[in-house]
Amino acid sequence: MKDKVVLAYSGGLDTSFCVKYLTEERQLDVYSALANTGGFSETELKDIEGKAYELGVTKHIALDVTDRYYQRCIRYMIYGNVLKNNTYPLSVSSERIFQALAIVEYARKIGAKYIAHGSTGAGNDQVRFDLTFQVLAPEIKVIAPIRELQLSREAEIDFLKKRGINRDWTKMEYSINKGLWGTSIGGKETLTSNQTLPEAAYPSQMVKDGEETLTIDFEKGELSKINGQAYDNKIDAIKAIEGFAAPYAVGRDMHVGDTIIGIKGRVGFEAAAPLVIIKAHHVLEKHVLTKWQMHWKEQLGNWYGMFLHESQYLEPSMRDIEKFLESTQRNVTGKVIIKLKPYHFQVVGIESEHDLMSSVFGEYGEMNKAWSASDVEGFTTILSTPMKIYNAVNKGELNLEDAED
Repeated sequence: MKDKVVLAYSGGLDTSFCVKYLTEERQLDVYSALANTGGFSETELKDIEGKAYELGVTKHIALDVTDRYYQRCIRYMIYGNVLKNNTYPLSVSSERIFQALAIVEYARKIGAKYIAHGSTGAGNDQVRFDLTFQVLAPEIKVIAPIRELQLSREAEIDFLKKRGINRDWTKMEYSINKGLWGTSIGGKETLTSNQTLPEAAYPSQMVKDGEETLTIDFEKGELSKINGQAYDNKIDAIKAIEGFAAPYAVGRDMHVGDTIIGIKGRVGFEAAAPLVIIKAHHVLEKHVLTKWQMHWKEQLGNWYGMFLHESQYLEPSMRDIEKFLESTQRNVTGKVIIKLKPYHFQVVGIESEHDLMSSVFGEYGEMNKAWSASDVEGFTTILSTPMKIYNAVNKGELNLEDAED
């Protein structure tokens, strides 16, 4: 009997190559497993399954991990307003751990000797998959054919063509990873520093014009209503926001950052719902949280996002950060009003019973009601005292005009 290998399968070029290579060159029984994080329709899943069997897999399975992905990750990214380098909502990097977890569980269930993935040797995903597999299933060996053979996309296509696999290879010109929390797009333009993706490279196109108002209600930091309609299922709420925002082509950008392996990387993405949700949630928090809640949330939210990106989700401190982030959401309840327009959106304002922008104490730049003029004079005197002492002791060092000279 042949040894079993579970292939983390997406139906794209890399994993299509892996099926043929593992069956023909490595003489393995390939069990393809698609770990779905909310990026595929039923029609797409059926099409991918058919192509997997056409390539020669022994068995194909779709593993739906969308709910686990939301409960254990997405909601914390919302709580933390996580945007890598203030830009990227970690659309792919956050989902890889949950795909890897599902693959490990399936491999153990069927008694596979190997796990395989289609990552190259120059990206983040290889580390995310390998690390998870090593930690949770050290007894299962990992195979990464593209990385091991150092293949170009052209070489992969040529390999498949020679074996009678005929596809519309022009559609594979761009590497697209789609999930509930956004879609990443990689191509020849993302390998440069001075080019951007063409309009046609984005899976979602702009089909709406004009302006539209969208309202999002949060309850303790989680989505509760969209345009007044209640949603118990938060995944459905995210999809509903995507349905409103994606036709305006909002949420597109290019992310540039440091990869886990140390080189700079660049990728395009579209994430209409994630960006609208995070920006709306952040504005609501500005109104209902204190200065120091906001300060420490920002610090830990950045750490949470960095650990996700760096494949450190299994690090125990992540559970501690999650507890903190969840605790901060007890008063993050209210409605956020958003204007959607072609290629951009605007957060107009919020309504909340926990709004700390209370006119009882004062109106910024207009009227003080909770303190007198002399109170401010005394407060300023006390606040300035440490700098007065330093300036006196160090003989005018704080004189900025002298410093510039």
